[in-house]
Amino acid sequence: MTAVIDEGPGRGESPTSHKDRNHRSGRRTPDGLRTAVPEAGGDWNDGLIARRAAAEGTGTEAGNAPNDEVRLPQVEAYVPSSGPLRPRLDALRELVGLSRARLDRATLAEAGRVLDEAAARQRLSSRHTVVAIAGATGSGKSTLFNSLAGAQISDTGLRRPTTFAPIACSWTDGAAGLLDRLAIPGRLRRRPQQSGTDADEALQGLVLVDLPDHDSAATGHRDQVDRVLALVDAVIWVVDPEKYADAALHERYLRPLAGHAEITFVVLNQIDRLPGDAADQVLDDLRRLLDEDGMALGEHGEPGATVMSLSALTGEGVGELRETLGRFVHERTAAARRLSADVDAAAARLRPVYVAEGRPGLGEGAREEFADRLAEAVGAAAAGQAAEREWRRNAGRACRTPWLRLWRWYESTRRPGSLEYPARPAPPEEQLTARQRVEQAVRTVADEAAGGLPGPWAQAVREAAVNGAEGLPEALDELAERTGGADGRGWAVSRFPGGAAGGAQGSAGPGGSTVVATGVAGASGVAHSGRVGGRPPRPRWWPAAVLAQASMTLLQIFGGLWLVGQIVGVLEPGFLTPALVMLAGIIGGPLVEWSCAAAARGPARRYGQEAERQLREAAAACGRARVLDPVAAELVRYREVRERYVTVTEFSTTVR
Repeated sequence: MTAVIDEGPGRGESPTSHKDRNHRSGRRTPDGLRTAVPEAGGDWNDGLIARRAAAEGTGTEAGNAPNDEVRLPQVEAYVPSSGPLRPRLDALRELVGLSRARLDRATLAEAGRVLDEAAARQRLSSRHTVVAIAGATGSGKSTLFNSLAGAQISDTGLRRPTTFAPIACSWTDGAAGLLDRLAIPGRLRRRPQQSGTDADEALQGLVLVDLPDHDSAATGHRDQVDRVLALVDAVIWVVDPEKYADAALHERYLRPLAGHAEITFVVLNQIDRLPGDAADQVLDDLRRLLDEDGMALGEHGEPGATVMSLSALTGEGVGELRETLGRFVHERTAAARRLSADVDAAAARLRPVYVAEGRPGLGEGAREEFADRLAEAVGAAAAGQAAEREWRRNAGRACRTPWLRLWRWYESTRRPGSLEYPARPAPPEEQLTARQRVEQAVRTVADEAAGGLPGPWAQAVREAAVNGAEGLPEALDELAERTGGADGRGWAVSRFPGGAAGGAQGSAGPGGSTVVATGVAGASGVAHSGRVGGRPPRPRWWPAAVLAQASMTLLQIFGGLWLVGQIVGVLEPGFLTPALVMLAGIIGGPLVEWSCAAAARGPARRYGQEAERQLREAAAACGRARVLDPVAAELVRYREVRERYVTVTEFSTTVR
């Protein structure tokens, strides 16, 4: 006979108060079990346990002798096996948390559902294994359900569909929480017929659920099947010789659940209808179809799906299934295997958004190329050349002849950039080209960093680069000016008034020194003159060169005056000596100037290289702070989630 079980709370009572009342009204026996004692004046009416407690209080129970003690259900918290399930769940939880800002909610929905269901299952009993029996219309799953229970629990008949709602059969107490999770009402909870055999003892802890037909014409039945299949620990698929190859079964259920092979039983029912060895042939064909579905088969001691044949009507093979279920339930690993397979399925869906092709990232080559492009855009090389020329001109002032200074001053007054010829603005094409160089450099480094990354993370890297590049051209010019004038050596790139200027600029100081430099368009389109913010350091030989050039000038003046005096008759005639003195000054002046220019060539080159290096480093530092660092931060974030994803998939127990 069967009994209807309602292990939920009493009428008008919350689950919490029901649990507390059971706890208050029990006593400990010598073996540590709790014995139910009815409350004084209380009337329990919440299922089999309450009736047993009431029978104990009256000394009878359904015609049986009074019981000294009645064991209440022992509900143990779910404790995963020693496998890596818990770290995998923790890694998946961290993975979802780190990815919320980069991935949309729909992408993470399945992983969130798995985490919620895992948390719900871990709060419930580990002593019970919930196994669902699913099948198509007329496959005989309800007959098999009754055969395993040893009683007529689920209705069977020719009318289709016969099963309208899930029916549960629990071999032991304490499964109320699991059945509540499946939303199976108390009126549909049953107990099997206990015969006291070893077979019944082996099934202790089993909760068997008979589902409606998955191919039922009523869509509500299919919805119930899908809902329960997502929550049970294992499933028995019952197929018959006519529908075992049904595409609806394989495409809708078996193929998507191929990763759950270890918790799957596929039973070929109604073999009593097949003559001779036809049952073996159909069973072999069923194995072939499962293999095509990608479901591993548990043969030769390997983990996988259990495939067998039986006849629920005649009982042939039912005993073998009962023994297999008994061993399966006794292991108490079905829930952990189910959760592990769910994690694997969620990880497989997330693979396209976490697994990169190749080795994405920024190498030294990409960083150096980005720095070179910024240096080119800001005009570092041209600024270095201008600084070198400025150093040579400044050094040449020490030894230049007065006559040459006067001539160059005259020429400078007629060049563009002087007062007579003001500097013209840099062409718009040059400004646009400089800005485009920066944008091209940013796009190139972003593509290099995002190469091979999954779509969402590649998009995040590009957005970080583009956002950081806003205002980069102007920042490069401003930083170049600030860096150039920071040290006492005084090279600097100066910005022309109005934001853009080009051409040659010349200025003459009070001492006759002239600065001439070619304008260079910077990253923002602003032309850099390359002129020195303060005069370059004077060479050590400056005093000697000034003295030598002054001596040559004095010789020229002295010789010339000597000759004039002889010509006008003031001095005695003798043209040879003053002519030689004057000639020595005339030849010595250019010779001293040439010597100074030769001596200044090396230091000027080093000065220009240092100016270029500082401007290049300033541009690289600005680009690194605005573009490379945000890009690197996104790559670090991706590596973090990638490590979590590897942890989720590293200890996969799914049989592929």
